[in-house]
Amino acid sequence: MANTTRLKEKYRKEIVPALSKQFEYKSSMQVPRLLKISINQGIGAAVSDKKLIDSAIGELSQITGQRPVATRSKKDISNFKLRKNVPIGVKVTLRGEKMYEFLDRLISVALPRIRDFRGVNEKSFDGKGNYTLGVTEQIIFPEISIDKVSKIMGMDITFVTSTNSDAEAFALLKEFGVPFKNQNK
Repeated sequence: MANTTRLKEKYRKEIVPALSKQFEYKSSMQVPRLLKISINQGIGAAVSDKKLIDSAIGELSQITGQRPVATRSKKDISNFKLRKNVPIGVKVTLRGEKMYEFLDRLISVALPRIRDFRGVNEKSFDGKGNYTLGVTEQIIFPEISIDKVSKIMGMDITFVTSTNSDAEAFALLKEFGVPFKNQNK
């Protein structure tokens, strides 16, 4: 439990004063917060192999410590042999302690394990203060045993912040320690 409170304490003691000074907020309540982290895994091959959804649920629950839900297709698409209401992915939303604990493990353990890692792209903000990071392999997380992986799958990790400004969200994530490519922004 020492890791879970580490980033939360860092937010309270270091990040709030730093961002208040940088953006000249009058109240600490104006400082942007990390609201949730949403992790999504699209599994297109699950149309033909139903076991992929179960293995993805198992792996994502190992990574996050929370059980994900299967996402289902909304309509029929004949070119992809897809029927309506067929499971085609998994998603999980982390808030509170689990969110901070996952962010800590992502920054300090998982991202450095990526081959030829030089930082994450700082251009992946959506214009509303949210940041999405694409991970190509789930095996960068130490919880996943490479021997038990049936198929290498990527995932999208979205950081949802309380601000509408990309600059403020960038500063918040940079203070948390997200390794962006160009730190001189």
